[in-house]
Amino acid sequence: MSATATDLTPAGAATSAEERQARVDLAAAYRLVAHYGWDDLIFTHISARVPGPDHHFLINPYGMLFSEITASSLVKVDLDGKIVEPTPYFVNPAGFTIHSAVHAAREDAKCVLHLHTVAGVAVACQEGGLLPLNQTAMLLNGQIAYHEYEGVALLLDERPRLVADLGEKNAMLLRNHGTLTVGPTVGEAFLTMYFLERACATQVALLAGGVPLHHPTPEVQAVVQAQAGYGVAQVAKLAWDAQLRLLDAKDPSYKN
Repeated sequence: MSATATDLTPAGAATSAEERQARVDLAAAYRLVAHYGWDDLIFTHISARVPGPDHHFLINPYGMLFSEITASSLVKVDLDGKIVEPTPYFVNPAGFTIHSAVHAAREDAKCVLHLHTVAGVAVACQEGGLLPLNQTAMLLNGQIAYHEYEGVALLLDERPRLVADLGEKNAMLLRNHGTLTVGPTVGEAFLTMYFLERACATQVALLAGGVPLHHPTPEVQAVVQAQAGYGVAQVAKLAWDAQLRLLDAKDPSYKN
């Protein structure tokens, strides 16, 4: 029988304050994904780099619902997918393939968030990808990368192609698969995913309307794209703090 989060040593008891904070933030991201209905049973993943000299990262225990994940239940692994501390859990190989690739290639990608939402997958399947039809999409216009579908992400030889396609961008549509965002903090990766998911959902609704669409001019698109980088870190911090207040009011057990 698998252990529950309460069977494990509470996060922070045998870790640094920095790792404790990383665990709490990552657990919060899992709970928020569940809160917004972006989860996919026990599938998809969010990972965070563990602060410190070791290239370790935290990822969800395979088999737990996102709404169940706590700071202490997160699994610490290295870039070879080896679990580096005692845990009754194991991790999803597909999660390891995608996340280890990005963490190894991008020192700035302290958090990697991957989802399979209906809207995100739908846009990833559309030939035109994310279209600059609404403000949110235009804010992301210069950040979107694309990676061709190669099957379930189990083969390690896909990693170089995935990171090459991502490049220095912070958002990606995995063709016929889903969405991915990265950020220097959990909050920034989450906010980028919020914008990406909102833009995808809006596009699906627009295209389903069956009426002529108003397309912003290229000049306006360029203006919005230029505005996209203004105060991202500050806005992400404000938005993340608000999300934590939401979770604390709803169910603060993510911190356990």
